[in-house]
Formats: sequence, structure tokens, C-alpha cells
Amino acid sequence: MVPAGEAAATITVQFRTAPATDVSATTLADADPVTLATARPWREFRWRAGQKHYSGTYWSATEGRHVIYESRLELARLLFADFDTSVHRICAQPFLLTLRRNGIEHKHIPDYLLITDRGPKIVDVKPACRLAKPEVASTFAWTRAALELRGWLYEVWSEPDQTQLQNVRFLAGFRRRSLFDPALLAALRDVDPDGAAITEVIGALPDWPEPLVRSALFHLMWSQEFTADITRHLSSSALLTRRVTR
Repeated sequence: MVPAGEAAATITVQFRTAPATDVSATTLADADPVTLATARPWREFRWRAGQKHYSGTYWSATEGRHVIYESRLELARLLFADFDTSVHRICAQPFLLTLRRNGIEHKHIPDYLLITDRGPKIVDVKPACRLAKPEVASTFAWTRAALELRGWLYEVWSEPDQTQLQNVRFLAGFRRRSLFDPALLAALRDVDPDGAAITEVIGALPDWPEPLVRSALFHLMWSQEFTADITRHLSSSALLTRRVTR
């Protein structure tokens, strides 16, 4: 843990700028989350024979570009972040956080930085079975203390509900707005979905080809202009509502 009397200024943040070899450094107290959200990943993943984790890139609708992940669990968190309408930026491996205490350096690279409606959120992704390991618990404890002292949000994220994950993963297949006819999206927005089933909303536009209407509706569900209960398996009978904006 960070001692109660220790200021956040004793903790440093290093991040990579363009080109990737350039490194900038600042104190955590002075770190600008907007600048950090534009950083390049601190480390690049590599493929090797026999590696136990699954790395890759995911095209994020929030970012309009690819974002890296280093495991299937990280990809799951990335999907939920992309689906979350309160998240406006997503940055993978945004910085190297260093705590210097009693002559010893403690270092950690968080998995994601999210810029949200509530402020910056730092996310670490770890399987639940590994959270009790002393080195993991210790790292997450001082990281949480440091970031919350800075006034940022911190989250340790493990395996999600599988039904929700399957639903979000399905809807993510319809996340690219440029693939949908704006006129069809506008026609769907004129349909009152409240209390109607998915199949009823699709049937409300008989002049459009049904496959196009279905995929466009799923896009509006991805963007959450229309919403359904994703804690239950999505089916044609799932009831829709229109998202209330404030």
C-alpha cells in the first residue's frame, strides 16, 4: 500500500509517444489523462510457439482504430468497454507506473485506460484464480492506493457473466456504423420499440429487405439507441426499449 502521508507526486508515469521509441515521463500528480489516452502501448505483444495466452488486435468503434489485447480475457474487457456508452477513449497498456519506496522500485503496467463520464478509469484484467497470489494482490493494492489518491477510478476485472459476454460479442459484429444505410437507420429510429420484440421491430419496415433491417437493428442495439436485457440470452422475442438520454 502507499503510505497514508505519501503524496502522489512521488509516483512517476512513463508513456510512449510517437515514434514508439520516444518516452515521456511525469509524476502521477501531474499526469494528464487526455494525453495518456493517446499513448502507444508500453510494450508490443509477440507471438511465440507454445505461448499460453492469446494476443491480437480488435477494431474499436469507440476509437475508430485497432486496440491491442494480450489475452482472451483482455479482449472480453475490451468488448465491454467498446459497448459502454459512458466510455469515450480506450488506451491499451497506457503507461508504466513506478512507485519508489524505501529504496525499492515497484513497477506496473495497467491493462487499459478508459476515459469515462465519471473520469479516468484504470483497468487491470486478471483471472479470478490468480487474484489471491501475494505478488498480484500486492501490486494491485499499491496501484489502487496510488490512483485513487490521484482521484482516478481503478478496477480489477475478472471473468464476466457468460451470457452478457455472448450477447455483447454478438452485437459487436454490427458495430461499424459506416456499413449501414443512413436512411435505414433513420427509418428504424422512427419505429417505437418500447415493449416490442425484436421480430416485431424488424417487421415494421416491410419495404426494406429483412436481412438489412435485422442487421441495422442490431447496430442500433450495439450503440444502445435501442436496448434489451443483455443478462438474458438475446432472441427474436427479446423486448426492446429506447434509451433515455439526459
